[in-house]
Amino acid sequence: MERIMVVDDEKSMRDFLSIMLEKEGYTVSAAKDGTEAKGLIDGELIDLVIADIKMPETNGIELLEYIRQVSPETIVIMITAYASTETAIQALKLGAYDYITKPFNVDEIRIIIEKALEKKRLKEENIYLKKELQLRERQYFDSIVGKNKKMVALYRLIEQIAPTNTTVLICGESGTGKELIARAIHYHSPRRDKQFVSINCGALPETLLESELFGYLKGAFTGATSNKKGLFEVANGGSFLLDEIGEMSPSMQVKLLRVLQDKIIRRLGGLQEIKVDVRIITSTNQDLQRLVEEKKFREDLFYRVNVMQIRIPPLRERRDDILLLANHFLSIFTKETGKNIQGFHEQTKAYLESYDWPGNVRELENVVERAVALETTNLIMPERLPEKIYRDKMPSPDSPFYLPDEGMKLEEHIVNIRKKFMASALEKAGGMQKRAAALLGMTFRSFRYFIKKYGLR
Repeated sequence: MERIMVVDDEKSMRDFLSIMLEKEGYTVSAAKDGTEAKGLIDGELIDLVIADIKMPETNGIELLEYIRQVSPETIVIMITAYASTETAIQALKLGAYDYITKPFNVDEIRIIIEKALEKKRLKEENIYLKKELQLRERQYFDSIVGKNKKMVALYRLIEQIAPTNTTVLICGESGTGKELIARAIHYHSPRRDKQFVSINCGALPETLLESELFGYLKGAFTGATSNKKGLFEVANGGSFLLDEIGEMSPSMQVKLLRVLQDKIIRRLGGLQEIKVDVRIITSTNQDLQRLVEEKKFREDLFYRVNVMQIRIPPLRERRDDILLLANHFLSIFTKETGKNIQGFHEQTKAYLESYDWPGNVRELENVVERAVALETTNLIMPERLPEKIYRDKMPSPDSPFYLPDEGMKLEEHIVNIRKKFMASALEKAGGMQKRAAALLGMTFRSFRYFIKKYGLR
């Protein structure tokens, strides 16, 4: 329910508007002047304020300016007894949504409030949808790439658990795509029309993480100059990914446990308890069971988050997906750069498939992006890859498979190789030609022919 505050020095007007708005289903608070209203604004998040312009002490204009600083997302509607006063026009210039003249029609004010709140909701949804559209274009979370049997089993599991409200723990090495899986769960669930929110628990210090999760009120700590919703409130009705939950401090683990148990949060500096309806998804690249044994992670929290566990296999365990993913990223980056690159050179493919990819899918994505940026032909050549990928695969200058920079005559090179192997076979066979021919899988006649041709003894 949206929260509305009525500010008027006339008690009869405050009572009338409060009763009318409560009947409409809104949560209503009231203040007799701008000074009292400031205190309420500091203590809770208000969606809409209806304020009289003319009030003792702090008037409506001063209150509007204060709200714009402290709670810029709050909508303000002004009430004035004068239809064309300069103060009403000034209020609009300062950011008021609209003004109503006394005496007013109940239906009129009801419609203005509904339109104002609808506009606020649409604005918030548009901001959210723009961010999501950017993520869809960049990450393609609706099409997780992979045909490996482990990935196919993962898809089936997502289909089974997505429609439920079950808490999910996603385990996997860094770069395997844990957030991608979390998004897939959200967007295949009944919560898909609500927000998906994520935060990395290890990327923020404890105090900052707490303020981000639960929100805060003005003055809750140094630098808190305005009210702010926490991410649990932002994700209300949707899904919340707590990434790298194993990095969370013990005190934060206790506070998270309460949210999981009671679905209640309290903003920093506030007393009001707020109910939230959020599906919790957690992820980690650590062994939480081991952390529990080492007393670094709460056992009760572990059982709360580990209701349904999903393990994402590292890329080295699904090598048949490497080229599939590489081509997927190639299509994305060629589109972004406008280059006409048709695919990968055969040797490049071999290097990609034989590399262990310690950074998993994220590392592969970065490698393809780099290769596309450097490539000047219509194929990704091996030299466009980072040296670490092919360093151990390149033959040394002493190897028969080494290709000098200046090139070679292949037929002469093959003859020299044949000579070396035949001489080595003769040495192993103690000079016995039949035995040497058998070591090389050659017929005795063929072996004797090349012995004479090459002048071997």
